Amino acid sequence: MDVYGIIGNPVSHSLSPPMHQAAFDELGINAAFVTFEADPDRIEEAFGGAEALGVSGLTVTLPFKGDALAFSEPDDRAKRVGAVNTIDFGERVRGYNYDLSGAMRALEHHDVSLEGASAVVVGAGGAARALAFGFEETGAEVAVANRTASRAHDLAEDVPGATGHGLDSLPDLMAEADVVANATSVGLESEESVAPADAWHADLVAFDAVYTPLETRFLRDAAAAGAETVDGAWMLLFQGVEAFETWTGREAPVETMNEALRAHL
Repeated sequence: MDVYGIIGNPVSHSLSPPMHQAAFDELGINAAFVTFEADPDRIEEAFGGAEALGVSGLTVTLPFKGDALAFSEPDDRAKRVGAVNTIDFGERVRGYNYDLSGAMRALEHHDVSLEGASAVVVGAGGAARALAFGFEETGAEVAVANRTASRAHDLAEDVPGATGHGLDSLPDLMAEADVVANATSVGLESEESVAPADAWHADLVAFDAVYTPLETRFLRDAAAAGAETVDGAWMLLFQGVEAFETWTGREAPVETMNEALRAHL
């Protein structure tokens, strides 16, 4: 039996195990997906131990995505973003960042065209970096807005053509935007939104990286104004799809994974 898993701290809340296990079972793959809650002070040992024990692949979550970058041989996207969230233990230990491609596939699944679009990314952390680079790669013009404006400017300097702003600029940015993405934790199990409700309009697409709850205040305000919404579970799903296909070399059963994921949310 092959063993795959997710490594992080904390990790008990992860929805990756039921999603991946459903995919393995659907395709008759003899594999198990488990959780590894690692000691942050011993993360190098944890990665090395997983390799030594014959673990076939890992999904990496907070706070170890930077550590995974140093442990693995990252692909070009992971290098650009500065983080790895998927490790493949093959002949070489390869690292990938599917935060970026998972988000882009989520939007593509909803027929959101990004070529020539104006995209606003709210936040300046790891998820925001992935989204900003993803939007830029697909041909969008990117603006980054963050509570600490200097961090937005720092991220924008790394993304070709991007601009950085404080949150006070968000209403003006949203007025001209096509897509607004929340890449912060605001709204996670709370009734807060990072975007002012009166700034939404019907020509926008709202994308939220938060998936607990599925219908965040950010998305509800957007929907009330007639905007299209894409919840964070779609990004989580397609991150998993990309990882599954990398590990197994087989086409992922997307609908089965989606059903398992949403059944556990």
